[in-house]
Amino acid sequence: MLETVITTERLKLKALGKSDATALFDIFSDPVVMKYWNTAPWHSVEQAESCITLSEQAMESNTGLTLGIYLKDTGELLGKVMLFNYEKESRRAEIGFGVSRHVWGKGVVFEAASALIDYAFNALCLRRIEAEIDPENTASGKALERLGFEKEGLLKQRWEINGVVSDSAMYGLLCKC
Repeated sequence: MLETVITTERLKLKALGKSDATALFDIFSDPVVMKYWNTAPWHSVEQAESCITLSEQAMESNTGLTLGIYLKDTGELLGKVMLFNYEKESRRAEIGFGVSRHVWGKGVVFEAASALIDYAFNALCLRRIEAEIDPENTASGKALERLGFEKEGLLKQRWEINGVVSDSAMYGLLCKC
């Protein structure tokens, strides 16, 4: 999966490289971007470097796929989209995404996630993709529904980050193949 490259009208999705650490840190150290994540905002560029290393290892072992979201025209890193908790025998994985605040509301998540979903169903032969979000994250909920996901349930008091307890809304999407 390490060599996976997906292109869309505006975007290029590809593996993150070591040179992306600073730009990735800039995105995921933003408390507003990280408000609904199940981890605190990053506090050092070393966390971005570690994320890139772990992503490379997961892709090499075919247990996950994390792709940077780049503007095709300029090469600017806008965020990342990923498949994780990949269960090959069950043909399912979870999807996640995070993008810089300056591209919110511009269709970047929809375009990148649509391309990754298409790849997951057609190239990886997944039959199910799941997503877990904070139910207060209405923007991500709307994005998932626009992508075709259905809300399937609520897990109460699922996470505690920095003393704040939150629920998780569970979404699922089945392959129409």
